[in-house]
Amino acid sequence: MSTPKDLRYSKEHEWVKVEDGKVRIGITHFAQSELGDIVFVELPQVGDEIQLNEPFGSVESVKTVSELYAPISGKVVEINSELEDSPEFVNESPYEQAWMVVIEPTDLSEVEALLTPEQYDELIDA
Repeated sequence: MSTPKDLRYSKEHEWVKVEDGKVRIGITHFAQSELGDIVFVELPQVGDEIQLNEPFGSVESVKTVSELYAPISGKVVEINSELEDSPEFVNESPYEQAWMVVIEPTDLSEVEALLTPEQYDELIDA
């Protein structure tokens, strides 16, 4: 699967998409493929603050439980509640149906510190 070119990426395999000053966050195709079949997703509540590089939730697969790390700081304004009933979306559609949260960033310039698609490809191919 090719890495979407309109996103930025963290070294912990989260992706971010800037939309009208807000940021949508999910995990990458590479991350979900490494985890295996996702059976449960735990997300923060709307109104929660998430901090750069701190855990904000987790995904549980048949193999392991993995923390989700905030690629930028901000206030959660929306969560993908569909993942409660359909965690398999993370495996089936990591960039479309399986976004995790939308945040109002504390500092939108934090996005610039994230990996470009080319840098992320280098990371996962290393």
